[in-house]
Amino acid sequence: MEIYLIRHTTPDIYKGLIYGRLDVPLSESFGAEKESVIVKLPEHIDLVISSPSSRCILLAREIAEFYVKDNRLMELDFGLWEGKTWDTIDRKESEMWMSNFINTAPPQGESLGKMNERVVDFWNQLLKLPYKKIAIVTHAGVIRLILAAVNSIPLQSVFDIKVQYGEVITLNFPSHI
Repeated sequence: MEIYLIRHTTPDIYKGLIYGRLDVPLSESFGAEKESVIVKLPEHIDLVISSPSSRCILLAREIAEFYVKDNRLMELDFGLWEGKTWDTIDRKESEMWMSNFINTAPPQGESLGKMNERVVDFWNQLLKLPYKKIAIVTHAGVIRLILAAVNSIPLQSVFDIKVQYGEVITLNFPSHI
């Protein structure tokens, strides 16, 4: 089984914006970036699965006419911080979250540990599917958690995993067919 982890292309946002679940537009470079993604993929993909975020769906539509949306592929929910900038949120709250982001959630958001539970659930189900080539269009946080699970990287180190906009990471696993 070949799995292609694809991060959405560059969003059109201002520096420091917190936009985990926020619906943000894509930059004008989308056309060129999507072409760069598509050339890295095989001609035929059996299944495309996308986060329901519009920034992912737009790319999924370019990869295949038919795709499946899965809420477990959403980015971290930053709750009340969504749409704000890092320099405008309560410093004590942000420091508390940063000191224990695995177990602490932003106000009305989710912790990285909770996000990891849903991503690992998705991943475990994915590996049981009878397809040879699967593309997953999602977010950096989801890709980091999948790579952490696959490579036994501790959750406290997931932000050390760098994932660029429009990056395609290929993983190969023995087929279960």
